[in-house]
Amino acid sequence: MDYRFAERKDVPLILSFIRQLAEYEELADEVVATEELLEEWIFDKNIAEVIFALEGEKEVGFALFFHNFSTFLGRAGIYLEDLFVLPGYRGKGYGKGLILRLAAIAAERGCGRLEWWCLDRNSPAIDFYLSLGAEAMTDWTVYRIAGNKLKELAAEAE
Repeated sequence: MDYRFAERKDVPLILSFIRQLAEYEELADEVVATEELLEEWIFDKNIAEVIFALEGEKEVGFALFFHNFSTFLGRAGIYLEDLFVLPGYRGKGYGKGLILRLAAIAAERGCGRLEWWCLDRNSPAIDFYLSLGAEAMTDWTVYRIAGNKLKELAAEAE
């Protein structure tokens, strides 16, 4: 299996993978990302990275990730935001290959962990992650402030 890091010219392909993942997760109406935003945040600001799984020359899967930081470990980790393999290529090892590649990147960079979220209703993905030895973090709850509430809180800071 071959992999490659995304380049600026891949922005339309990255957005295509994001939209396909959102459709799979029944969250397509939540995608507001544009090619311009992705180019700015991934390639101008270098906030995230993307790797593709390749079959020959064709990109058949992708992983979008970025560094986070663990104060307890005193080092960075890798947070996997999105992992998606095109339907016709599932079951061929591309998803596992992407996870293995991310684990190798984390080890190469001296990171302390690799982590991600998964929708509770996505049982095929959960089974896949558990088969790799991943552990569900049952003692933690994810919280989020976004949209108008984020703007309201930001305004309070002024």
